[in-house]
Parts: sequence; structure tokens; C-alpha cells
Amino acid sequence: MSSISLGDMAQSVYLRRQNTELKTEMSRLTSELSSGQVQDVIKHLGGDLNYLTDVERSLHLNSVFATSATEAVGFSGAMQASLEKVQHSISDLGGNILSLGANSGEYAASHLSEKGRNVIEGLVATLNTSVAGRALFSGSATDSAALASADDILADLRSALAGQTTLAGVEAVMDGWFGASGGFEAVGYTGGLSDMSAFHLGDGERIDLKIKGDDEVFRATLKSAAMAALSYDPALALSNGTRAEMLGRAGELSLGAVDSLTTARATLGYAEARIEEASVRLTAQNTSLEIARSELISADPYDTIVKLEETQFRLESLYTATVKLSQLSLVGFLR
Repeated sequence: MSSISLGDMAQSVYLRRQNTELKTEMSRLTSELSSGQVQDVIKHLGGDLNYLTDVERSLHLNSVFATSATEAVGFSGAMQASLEKVQHSISDLGGNILSLGANSGEYAASHLSEKGRNVIEGLVATLNTSVAGRALFSGSATDSAALASADDILADLRSALAGQTTLAGVEAVMDGWFGASGGFEAVGYTGGLSDMSAFHLGDGERIDLKIKGDDEVFRATLKSAAMAALSYDPALALSNGTRAEMLGRAGELSLGAVDSLTTARATLGYAEARIEEASVRLTAQNTSLEIARSELISADPYDTIVKLEETQFRLESLYTATVKLSQLSLVGFLR
């Protein structure tokens, strides 16, 4: 029976190749042992990647929805804080006006009128709040402020009220200015006409935060503050009686504004609860999907250790054989 022998060069190449293969296998097994995941996913799953692909797609979508939910949490929370601030300021102004006694004097009344101006400035600043560079109450125009400045609003109102001498006349002008197609829409509101885009919280689930600076609740709030601010405005040259009536009416309007703000905050609170529920659900889904993915591509630590020890033994044996072969000589062979 004939035998096939390898020349020195061929034998050297063969040993080097074996050494490289065993080292590569050692590296792979060590990596799988440390990461807990197989490197050759296709081989591990027998070439069927459908389920893994589906799980990874779901993880990606879940991540997108989770990001949207996080943004919704930030926006709704900032909106709620803004509404609370607006409600507190108009409630405080209205309470001070309504508690003003008949004998309080013109100084106290003019002081509350000045406070009304401060309140409207605060309302404008609050409703122009932005989060992460996006305006809260500007609807679809998130890159612009929701309202014009308090000075611009009061200046346009002052011009519209010129010549009015009675409370009825003043209120009629203000109703028109804050009504549909009035000065508020032309000058006061500077945001978008459509609502802000909805936040997607899942497949087929979305939440709309439909609160804009031109909503009726804000018109009513700004109207009560503007009525107080302009009641003792010297440019209008109103009689003391009309001034007092305007200030009193501003206090009454503030009560309705507070009630409307309470309703708006309750509606927003319901949206916040839905967003929180969605966030919890998305977190649970993400955990389940991560577990499913891990089970698909995880490496068995016991099996990996056994293979690692076996490969290490083979590599050591190869080194031993290589050393012995390197010590062979013609003299030793002839002996």
C-alpha cells in the first residue's frame, strides 16, 4: 500500500493554516463567551432569519414610538405647567379686582390696571414658551412664536377702542377684536393655522395635543387681562366711572377664564395619562423583544466553554507537534 508524504514546504504551509484556523476559532469562542452572543448568526439559526428580522424590525419601531412618547411627555408636561401658570396669574388678578372695595380709591384701581398689563405680558411670555426649539402653542408653525408682543396687542386694541366712552362700547369692540376674523387673528396670534402634528405612540395609536394660542380659552384669558390693563390707560381718556366699570368687568371675565382653563387642563391631563400608559407599555414591549432577540442569538456558555477548552487543547497539541517536527534532522533520521 503506497503512502503519500508531504514535503517540508507543504507541511509548513499546512501547519501555519491549522494554526490560523485554530486561533480564529479561539478568538470567536472567546468573543461569544464574553458577549453571550453568537458571531455567525446565519449558521446558528440554520439560515432562517425571518423571526429574527421580525423581532429586530419590531425593536426599531418600538424605539421610534418610545422616542415619540418621550417627546410627547415633554411637550404635554410643559403645556400643563404653562396652563397652570396662566391660570394662577389670571386667577390672582381677578381675585384682587373682585376684592377691591367701593371705597378703595383710584390709586388702588390704577395699580390693579398696571398689574393687568404685567399679567398680559406674562401670559404672552408663557404662551410663547418653546421646548427643544419648538413652540408649544403655535400649532403647526413650531418655528415661530404663538403671540405677538404685549405692546403690539395692547397698541392695536388701544387704537380699536379710540372714541369709545361706555363699557358697552368697549366690550363690543373687544368682543370683535378677540372674535373670529378680528384683530387678534390679524395681529395677536402669529402661530400656525393647523394643529401640531400628532405624536405616534404605537402601531395605529396616536395622541393629539390640540392646544394653540388662538384657542378660545386663551382669547378669553387675554381679553380679561387686556380689559384690566386698558381700564386706566391715559390714552383712552375714559371717565372714572367707565374705568371702574371696565376694571370690574375684567374681574368678572377672569372667573370665566379660570373655569375654561380648568377644563383645558383636565383635558390635557387625560392626554398625559394616555401618554404615560403608552410609555409603560412600550418599555414592557421593548423588554420582551430584547429577551426574544437574546434567546435567538445567545451562545450557550457551557457549550462555548467546552469548545473553547477543546480548541485550546488542539492548539497546544499543534504547537507541540510543530516543535517536534522542527527538531527533525537527516542525521536523526539515518540513525
